[in-house]
Amino acid sequence: MRFSVYQVSRKGGREKNEDRMGYCYTRESGLFALADGMGGHPEGEVASQLSLQTMAALFQRDARPGLSDPVRFLQDAVMAGHHQLLRYASEQSLIDTPRTTIVACILQGNTAYWAHCGDSRLYLVRGDKLIARTRDHSYSELQESLSQVVPLVERYNRNVLFTCLGSPGKPVVDTAGPLLLQEGDRLMLCSDGLWGNLPDEVITRHLATRTISDAVPELVEEALRAGGPKCDNVTVLAVEWESASNEEPSSVSTDSLGEEVFASTIQASVGGTGPGDNVEPDDLDEAEIERSIREINEAIRRSSQASGKKP
Repeated sequence: MRFSVYQVSRKGGREKNEDRMGYCYTRESGLFALADGMGGHPEGEVASQLSLQTMAALFQRDARPGLSDPVRFLQDAVMAGHHQLLRYASEQSLIDTPRTTIVACILQGNTAYWAHCGDSRLYLVRGDKLIARTRDHSYSELQESLSQVVPLVERYNRNVLFTCLGSPGKPVVDTAGPLLLQEGDRLMLCSDGLWGNLPDEVITRHLATRTISDAVPELVEEALRAGGPKCDNVTVLAVEWESASNEEPSSVSTDSLGEEVFASTIQASVGGTGPGDNVEPDDLDEAEIERSIREINEAIRRSSQASGKKP
């Protein structure tokens, strides 16, 4: 695989940054993920970090070096993150569970697969056209879809979601793929701090006309300006597939990697580096990843027993 990647996260006008993002890859597969901890609930930054940590640990376990079923992996990994949040709240004796949205994408072979829960989005731009975008799990987006069939008078706030990780009910996880990629395709994962302040047309134009290392910082700055002094956290992770350009400084080629090599920018511990920091693969603590995997497997086993299903 060959791809270029660019990521940035800004606190905006909020007291702290509850967004997290990162990516992992092996020789044959890449995982790109972003989570937005939800305000109004405790420890949003823990929720977003723990959900990504869980997904990264499972990716390391299952991508050997590719995933046998990327869509199933995404479904299971998102749900495993949900169970980890419930477990964390129980162990910490929290009255309420930390909650987060999440969007994740797998690039494998020459295809893309993605999943999301909540209102963190994925955009896929090819040439000058928006090919695909996730649909938010919000009442306002649901209302917009239903308005074509049933006229609705009441308007919902776009921030009101009907599902997320850490919620009392089972999360809704939407998946897509496989979608065949073409050279130069740009995929962008972002929190609502970006898309809530910029229309799809502006996002598409920037991604279509500039390199991701130029487009992403400008999009983030425009969103911060539009959001004003109370702007939400703005976080973006963008990928250009099979880029033949030498203009991108952050290009990655996995062709020379061994079958057991795993690289990640996702911190293994909740108390790790912040989302704006770039973490080199060599800084990853393998012991913490292995511990995370054991904890995840135990959480999944207990959850399966409670529901009467075999793990």
